[in-house]
Amino acid sequence: MGKFSKAGGREMPELNTSSLPDLVFAILFFFMMVTSMREVTLKVQFRSPQATELQKLEKKSLVTFIYVGKPTPDLVAKMGNEPRIQLNDQIAEISEVGAYIGQEKASMKEEDQPFMTTSIKGDYETNMGLITDLKQALREAYALKISYSARPRVK
Repeated sequence: MGKFSKAGGREMPELNTSSLPDLVFAILFFFMMVTSMREVTLKVQFRSPQATELQKLEKKSLVTFIYVGKPTPDLVAKMGNEPRIQLNDQIAEISEVGAYIGQEKASMKEEDQPFMTTSIKGDYETNMGLITDLKQALREAYALKISYSARPRVK
């Protein structure tokens, strides 16, 4: 029989970390794919009206959203209960819509500017007078492609 000796000074082998960067990048890629970034913090409440004829917008990168509705409960004390217009993350007046549209067009490529669509996400209880004023301001800013956001009608 053979004799086993404990003398020999064996050491613990080092941990192989050659596949660690691959694992880190795979996890990073996973989180990048499943995480969605919020574009705008809503300061107005809106419930989309119902509609029967709906179309999806083709290129969302060419769409500029304008939100119309009553301020959120935490802003009611400061702004009142009247419907307001929200452009990006700020409450705005009708007079500011033209400058906003100009800024949005300037941030686009020149060949995409004619295809810019303005989508109005308005609360279904908003007065049509405010929507008409908004449409008039968009017309003056040469934002002539307008869509209204809606949800499918429940039967």
